[in-house]
Amino acid sequence: MKQEVREWLRRYGPAELLSVLATLAAAGVTFRLTHHGVGTALAGTWGGNVAYFGYILAADIRQARRARRAVGLPYTGAVLGQNIRALLVEFGVAELADSFLMRPALLYWLPKLLHNLPLGILLAKLAADVTFYVPAIIGYELSKKRLRRF
Repeated sequence: MKQEVREWLRRYGPAELLSVLATLAAAGVTFRLTHHGVGTALAGTWGGNVAYFGYILAADIRQARRARRAVGLPYTGAVLGQNIRALLVEFGVAELADSFLMRPALLYWLPKLLHNLPLGILLAKLAADVTFYVPAIIGYELSKKRLRRF
């Protein structure tokens, strides 16, 4: 189990750090420009998502390229499709609930309840991550068996 936890931290840790920064930046800028709670929550959600999934996809592509290059094979569009399918299995269920319900609701309500935008955004992001990672890690483990062989 320790090995799996280390693997998950290596996989998700850097993406999570980028996501925290992007969430805070997108939410902060949007609130400063609009003072609109719903817009701020959505900007924080999607800003964090772009950073998170951009990093994860780039890391998966790098890994697949290295694996294929090691055996003399090119990285093709079909392999990119395999990378994307693996991400859909890993994150599909988790992301639907997270991006369209949990995260925007938490990013909207926690800053209001705490009367503190930065702290509310940060705590909302952390709370949403808890509900996100359980199905995401299950999806990742399932995708490793079939979709991550390059």
